[in-house]
Amino acid sequence: MPDTEPKVKREVAELSLLLEISQILDRSLDLRDELGPLLKAIVKHTGMLRGTITLFDRETGELFIEAAHGLSGPQLERGRYKPGEGIVGRVAQTGRPMVIPRVSQEPRFLNRTNSRKDLNKEEVAYICVPIKMENAVLGTLSADRLFSGDISLDEDLRVLSIIASMIARAVWLRQQSVEERKQLLAENLRLQSELKQKFRPTNMIGRSSATQGVFDLIAQVAKSDATVLIRGESGVGKELVANAIHYNSLRANKPFIRVNCAALPESVIESELFGHEKGAFTGATQQRKGRFELANGGTIFLDEIGDITQPMQVRMLRVLQEREFERVGGSETVKVNVRVITATNRDLEQAMKEGAFRQDLYYRLNVFPIHIPPLRERRTDILELANYFVEKYSKDNHKYVRRISTPAIDMLMSYHWPGNVRELENVIERAVLLTTDDVVHGHHLPPTLQTAEASNTYMEGKLEETLRRVEREMLIEALKNSKGNKAKAARELGISERLMGLRVRAHDIEPKQYRV
Repeated sequence: MPDTEPKVKREVAELSLLLEISQILDRSLDLRDELGPLLKAIVKHTGMLRGTITLFDRETGELFIEAAHGLSGPQLERGRYKPGEGIVGRVAQTGRPMVIPRVSQEPRFLNRTNSRKDLNKEEVAYICVPIKMENAVLGTLSADRLFSGDISLDEDLRVLSIIASMIARAVWLRQQSVEERKQLLAENLRLQSELKQKFRPTNMIGRSSATQGVFDLIAQVAKSDATVLIRGESGVGKELVANAIHYNSLRANKPFIRVNCAALPESVIESELFGHEKGAFTGATQQRKGRFELANGGTIFLDEIGDITQPMQVRMLRVLQEREFERVGGSETVKVNVRVITATNRDLEQAMKEGAFRQDLYYRLNVFPIHIPPLRERRTDILELANYFVEKYSKDNHKYVRRISTPAIDMLMSYHWPGNVRELENVIERAVLLTTDDVVHGHHLPPTLQTAEASNTYMEGKLEETLRRVEREMLIEALKNSKGNKAKAARELGISERLMGLRVRAHDIEPKQYRV
């Protein structure tokens, strides 16, 4: 009986250890928070001194200490091994366990963590086993114990091997989650970079002095937290300017929340902006955060701010002044750190005179105004914008549109563009869809651009003028394609060289100017 008692005690301790590890694993298959308790359980039940789990870093191919018991922070940092290096590297490389009865007599033992101060005085045994998922080695599990004659290192090896097999799947899941997190972070950085490139003022289209003036204002205000009021007609690109300000600000990596105030019904705009508590009104089955809370730390863009009602203007004034509010149906004050950018196409000064817009709110919004001129006041931007949209919609529709014809350019340049850049974009998208010869012609443009009124040309005989215009356009396009060669242009049009010469003279076209 006395001979079997130590064995029974050891088996009881072993079963207790495996039971505790099972319970730890049941709590979570993700060992993010469980590796420490797991190693602590090994030390408690076995009397071992230190426990360590190393995992492969997939980027460097090295092993690093993921968790340890009995090691300090600096010691953990030093614990990195290449495959085949030291005992840990050897076990990870071969996939076979190793037992070192006395580390002081083992030259391959590196003591890289420097956790064993004097190897010659401290007789320490070291057991290291691989953590494997099928045939793939994920890392190692190792432990120290004071060496003595009555300790069975084979038993320690068996117990650690069982534990390693128990945690293998959890370790694999841990590695997968780390890898996925790295990929998500990399993707997030890539998307942030794309957004910054997309909305960077230097990449916004326009070289006119008016547009450059807008870019200068964006550069001046972007790094501050000042409230910005963007003014301009519908379709000039106010949201694009708001994007440029946010993605060039110190809040670029924080939320950017867009709200179109005109699109929200009066009955829900308060709840949308400030949120509501459960039971605040019919249908409010749970608490809901508003747009201001969602934008906390970042920027909120309130488009069409001139359309909000008088009661909402009062609440908006408080938010702008104090950066605090209460949810609908709630009494708790919510504080937010948010930058406010607003935009409107309304005449707020006239609205103030009529009593439709509060004067104090106007001055709170108008801290840094940016006025975007209409497209008709920056005509030098029209062709650059048109070419940009041609390229964009050519790619979107899998077409190759080389250019815009000269008559079509004349129509674009002479039109007054009441819908501004948005109207121009729609016109070009339509033209790209209609063209069949890789060129945007005048007859691909909407009738509004082809009328005498739109082009500031008034001529009698609409049918005759249209036919004359189309003929001239076709002649010019043929001469462009043939680099001014009338014979080649005539063959392209399917007419004789004599008729080609007559038509060119009738339209007062000089073929030489198309030779380059």
